[in-house]
Amino acid sequence: MRRYLPLLEELDRWQTEARDHHPGVIPCRAVCSHCCYGPFDVSVADVAVLLEGAAALAPEARAAARERAGRQVARMREVEPSWQAPFDVAALGEERFDHLTEALAQELCPLLGPAGTCLIYHHRPAVCRMIGVGLRTETGDVIPNTCPVQDRFPGYSDLPPAEFPLLAWEQDETLAKREAAVRLLGTPAREGYETTIAAALVTFDLERGSEP
Repeated sequence: MRRYLPLLEELDRWQTEARDHHPGVIPCRAVCSHCCYGPFDVSVADVAVLLEGAAALAPEARAAARERAGRQVARMREVEPSWQAPFDVAALGEERFDHLTEALAQELCPLLGPAGTCLIYHHRPAVCRMIGVGLRTETGDVIPNTCPVQDRFPGYSDLPPAEFPLLAWEQDETLAKREAAVRLLGTPAREGYETTIAAALVTFDLERGSEP
């Protein structure tokens, strides 16, 4: 995903600049896992990148992650028995998917290692890079900081949102989604495909980067 990884790195730079601007206030780091709970939707471009990261893991770590993912998918299907591969969020609809995420809110991400660190940190999805800092777009819209523990750190919850050109970023993201949809699902028409990390790990072939 040569197009998408640089876009994700733009989010990293934005997060780093915010931390540098407020030294000692923003606690987000690779070793923090407070936001690594519960299933959440990730884009088709995120799926392609996280699969690359998972494929690069040592065989035993990769197998363990897929096993954890399989258990999580089994629990998701207990809540939504009709949900089937490729586990497109659109097949459930927003209300049912919200119910699913609430039911599994205490489930750990299957790509969180035993030491509490992300196994694919440099290949993690966009949403994982945006949590921790409020974001103000170029049109003035604000996406609030959704860090679940921000009230535990002095001054953290009071930080103003950091500026980021999200609309321009999303234009480039759309191109990456189309490329990923071709790679994973065989057609650019599936650029709107979204799923969860666990579902992606059990649905797609980590070696081939496509459905089995």
